[in-house]
Amino acid sequence: MATIASAETNETTDRVRSAGFRLAPWAASYLQATPLILILGFFFILPIAMIAVVSFWDYDFAGLYPDFLTMNYTETLGSWVTWKTYLNTLKFTVIVWTLTVFIGFWVAYFLAFHIRRTSTQMILFLVCTVPFMTSNIIRMISWIPVLGRNGLVNSALIEMGIIPQPIEWLLYSDFAVVLAMVHLYTLFMVTPIFNTLMRIDRSLFEAARDAGASGWQILWNVILPLAKPGIAIGSIFVVTLVMADFSTVQVMSGGQSASVALMMKNQMSLLQYPAAAANAVVLLIVVLMMVAAILRVVDIRKEL
Repeated sequence: MATIASAETNETTDRVRSAGFRLAPWAASYLQATPLILILGFFFILPIAMIAVVSFWDYDFAGLYPDFLTMNYTETLGSWVTWKTYLNTLKFTVIVWTLTVFIGFWVAYFLAFHIRRTSTQMILFLVCTVPFMTSNIIRMISWIPVLGRNGLVNSALIEMGIIPQPIEWLLYSDFAVVLAMVHLYTLFMVTPIFNTLMRIDRSLFEAARDAGASGWQILWNVILPLAKPGIAIGSIFVVTLVMADFSTVQVMSGGQSASVALMMKNQMSLLQYPAAAANAVVLLIVVLMMVAAILRVVDIRKEL
């Protein structure tokens, strides 16, 4: 009797399901993705579209005038000051990326392979994140009493007799800008590399040692190839952050250096919004090309 009742219940359920409204699999997928599409469209695509539209407008000291002019792009791309600023920004990007990759990889390598206990790994990783509990401005300003003319570094070197007078280029220079950026963005390289290294199967190291590989050969032929996804993700973070940074350049260079983001900030302070929008579109294209180049070298979706 129980079997007959169960069969009747299943038949009734199947009838209700067949009689109800059922979406096709592709329609259900799009319906599930609709909230995300709406959020990205409103907070990401729409602002970028507005920036692209405003970049073609006309302007003067009195206001903005909706139009379709290529004047802003002509002035931006036809100025040697703009090209020099882009080259200066790319210089910062390459130097900071190189240093963060080197430092970030070895920090992640130490945490992943030389710290055996998981709890110790997490504690040391949290120690690395402690500076990020304060704002970027505070962390940049903290370098001023260290690198200044009468700062800790110059005072210590003079007292030890290493230098006769303070070193001027430690602060308000390109060196200070690079140092501050490396300090600010290294963790964005450490985190993805550390996550990638923790996923490596340790039996691969034993197999390599059994095959006669040395420690450096294991590092070069096993660890580095498997760490490429983490390096690529960290590179995307660092490149985009450095290209869009203006506060570090402004504070640490003392106004003696420039970047594309700082140039846009100055244009906006002068109410030259269409010119700043044109620079923003060009900068976005440059950054997307750099990210595409990184993804061309490392296919993150395939490697993960």
